[in-house]
Amino acid sequence: MTTEGTAGTGTLAQALAAGTVVLDGGLSSELERSGHDLSGDLWSAALLRDAPEAIARVHQAFFEAGARVATTASYQASFAGFAAAGLDRAETERLLHLSVRLARNSADRAGRDAGPRWVAASVGPYGAVLAGGEEYTGAYLTPDWSGRRGGGLSVDELRHFHRPRLHALAAAEPDVLALETVPGLVEVEALLAEVADLGVPAWLSLTTVTGGDGQVRTRLGEDAAEAFAQARDVAEIIAVGVNCTDPREVPAAVRVAARESGKPVVVYPNSGESWDALARSWRGDPAFADEDVTGWVAAGARLVGGCCRVGPEQVAAISRTLGH
Repeated sequence: MTTEGTAGTGTLAQALAAGTVVLDGGLSSELERSGHDLSGDLWSAALLRDAPEAIARVHQAFFEAGARVATTASYQASFAGFAAAGLDRAETERLLHLSVRLARNSADRAGRDAGPRWVAASVGPYGAVLAGGEEYTGAYLTPDWSGRRGGGLSVDELRHFHRPRLHALAAAEPDVLALETVPGLVEVEALLAEVADLGVPAWLSLTTVTGGDGQVRTRLGEDAAEAFAQARDVAEIIAVGVNCTDPREVPAAVRVAARESGKPVVVYPNSGESWDALARSWRGDPAFADEDVTGWVAAGARLVGGCCRVGPEQVAAISRTLGH
C-alpha cells in the first residue's frame, strides 16, 4: 500500500485532516454515456477485460474536472464473479491490479500542477456480485434470504468472500480501499475486521435512507449510527460516510457519521434518481444541487464527490464550490 498520493506528497488522511478533498463521480454512468453496454453481471468490471482504455478516459475526465481521488472500476469485480464469466484466479488478480494501474496512470498524466491525487480501490458489497441491485436492499443479510437455505450470510462467510479481493487490491498499492455501498451492520463488521487484519487505509461508506423521523438507517432498516460507531476505534479507517444515497438525505447522514465515528466524513451521493433493478435503469428526476455541498461540509464532510449519474460537470461544480 502506497503512502503518498500521485503528483504530490502526503497521504489522503493528512489531506482530509487539513481540509476538503474532491472525489470523482459515477464511473459506470460515464461509461454508459459513452456507449458501452454494462448490462451484464460484471457491470463496469467487464471493461477491465474488454475496453480498459475507456475506463482510463473516464478517470482522466474526472481529474480534468477537478477530482483529486479516482475510484477504480473494481466495484463489481470479485473472484466469484469473474469465475462465473470463465476467468481463472490469475486472470482475476491481473484485472484487479489493472483497475488500480489505470487510475494511477491517469493521475500521473494529469500532472503535478494542481496538487496531489490519490487512487481508491473500490470494494463493493456482496450484493454487487449478485448483480440484481441487492446492495440497495441488503436482503442477502436477512434470515429469510431466498438465495440459500438457512438464511443470510454470516460475518465469517462475508469475511471469507471479501478477503481474496481485498488482498489482491491491496497488493496493487492503491492509496486507500473504498469499502462502499454497504447495506447492513453484518457486512460492516466483516469488512472492518478484514481491513484491520490487513492493516491498510480504507474508508467505509454505507448506502442509507433517512426516514421522515430524521432517523438515518441502513438499507436493512438498522440504526446507521451503530455502523459508524463500529469504525471509531479502527485505526485503518480514515473516513466514514455514505454513497449512492439520495442527495436530499445526505445532511442527516453526515451529522450522524461525524458524531458517532469521530472521523472525517466521505459523501458521494447519486443524482437523486432511483435504480430499477428489474429494468436495469434509473427512474425519476435528478436532485443533485451544487449548493448542497456547502451544507454537507458544514455538517462534517471532508471527502466530497458523486456516485451513479454524477458526471464530470457536477464534479467540476463541486470543485468550484469548495474553492479548489
